[in-house]
Amino acid sequence: MSVATLPEWVASYRQHPQQLVAAYQQLNANLSRDDNAWIYIATQDEIYAQLTTIFQAINSGEKQVADFPLLGVPFAAKDNINVAGMPTSAACPTFTYTPEKDATVIARLKAAGAIVVGKTNLDQFATGLVGTRSPFGAVKNTFNPEYVSGGSSSGSASVVARGLVCFALGTDTAGSGRVPAGFNNIVGLKPTKGWVSTAGVVPACRLNDCVSVFALTVEDAETVAAIAGGYDRQDPYSRANPQTAPARFSEKLRFAIPDRLEFFGDRLSEVAFAKTLARLQQQGAELVPIDFTVFNELAAQLYNGAWVAERTVAVGDILKNKPEAMDPIVRGIVANGLNYTACDAWQAEYTRAELSRKINAQLSEFDALVVPTSPTIHTLAEMAQEPVRYNSQFGTYTNFTNLADLCALALPGDFRADGIPAGITLIAPAWHDQALSHFGKSWQQALNQPLGATEKALPATITAKISANHVRVAVVGAHLRGMPLNHQLTTRNAVFIEESRTAANYRLYALANTQPPKPGLARSLEGQPIAVELWDIPLARFGEFVAEIPAPLGIGTLTLEDGRSVKGFICEPAALSDATDITAWGGWKAWLARHHSA
Repeated sequence: MSVATLPEWVASYRQHPQQLVAAYQQLNANLSRDDNAWIYIATQDEIYAQLTTIFQAINSGEKQVADFPLLGVPFAAKDNINVAGMPTSAACPTFTYTPEKDATVIARLKAAGAIVVGKTNLDQFATGLVGTRSPFGAVKNTFNPEYVSGGSSSGSASVVARGLVCFALGTDTAGSGRVPAGFNNIVGLKPTKGWVSTAGVVPACRLNDCVSVFALTVEDAETVAAIAGGYDRQDPYSRANPQTAPARFSEKLRFAIPDRLEFFGDRLSEVAFAKTLARLQQQGAELVPIDFTVFNELAAQLYNGAWVAERTVAVGDILKNKPEAMDPIVRGIVANGLNYTACDAWQAEYTRAELSRKINAQLSEFDALVVPTSPTIHTLAEMAQEPVRYNSQFGTYTNFTNLADLCALALPGDFRADGIPAGITLIAPAWHDQALSHFGKSWQQALNQPLGATEKALPATITAKISANHVRVAVVGAHLRGMPLNHQLTTRNAVFIEESRTAANYRLYALANTQPPKPGLARSLEGQPIAVELWDIPLARFGEFVAEIPAPLGIGTLTLEDGRSVKGFICEPAALSDATDITAWGGWKAWLARHHSA
């Protein structure tokens, strides 16, 4: 059985939530304890207890079905994320404990109606990008069992790719939420640091850890992140969204790519990425090679410098008192942190800050950076021969991301000729997560591949979302594209959404004695639809924008032809007495064109 996407699942049970009991009986029977993608599978009692919480809230009238946007949706959590009552091992049996409290991210998803069905396998202590460094066994690639699954979030990626759950949580410090997505043809959302709380997550490198989301579709990943994210006072590294980033990329996409792409002799992956770049260009994107030196320098800091000592701190007393309990490769990596001093650590931070500043300056000229999620892939047998070197290769285009405070979205791409997935990743500045998701949804629709390792097709329609971090504004005159005041929008990261028209009860006027010429829009019992443009402006910049609007204009609420309500320009009635009624022209640009040609 393959589960549905989030909208399909919720729609199936919205009318009759009690049918979830039968659905979970079937789902539970489909989860095998011999499948080493799982470390722990929830018992029927544990699942029913979660369902009962939802049923009681609905039956008591405390909540409505609509209050559960993830009604009964099954998901999995990487086994370094606490779920109350379920053991947390971080893939180290000696380390195992049973938490009494959910991690913040788990609590928020449960409150939305999602059901935890199990804990998934990982590279021990989230140290690795391979999926083989676990006493519970190596998780196999879902397309070819001879190949690695990628890690460290190996189990989470595997159960999503096979359609066993609707989504799964991973963690990402150096690429663990992206590489497994690329190797298994699914979506891996690596959010801006601090957006999704890490309270209740076993740390790897606390300054760089992120909780990530695996899903079959970008829309599902975006939905989960929006519910799971938000400021958390329990997490000292949690951050509030400044609400200044654009909702979408620019209309004319401009992507950076590395000037020298390294595939380590893997011709199949190189050809697949070249096809993907050609596909991007066919969709109108401009691809600009950039000097990748500083990215490589920062990536090297994560394991070849004092930053590795963060992992040493994270494992606690295990390394000191029971080193034999650790995977030998993980132990060797973590023990290296003991070779650095506090002075080395401070110098490493100064280096990180300097390189990060340079990276963000380079990316400021582009919508995003496009890279192979991994430049190559290896078989399980090959990985056993070169476990450290090949792991390092996988991190070529991931290791720098969190150090530089960037967000990322791993997407399916063109397959290699041997049938192995070869995903791509888009990387953008902090808090540009929504813009990444908007592009990712259109990319996935254009690619139109089966989802994950299932036969399931992408749903025909994608739900349009308006972010709480943006205000949708209808502009009617001098702020339209190509008009003299449009810069007041674009310089504040506002992005064009669509052309539209007001409802039929508006009239448009050309105001007298205004420079530049401006129109005035007014509601009227006798009117007609007036052409407008819809723009999304970051919430934190909206006040600045409104402050520049001179009398007699202002911002009010407009009704569009399709019934939507948006913010938009209105005019004081007193200013209309000597204005010219231009309603018949249907819009400002149409009147200007006629007026100037007359």
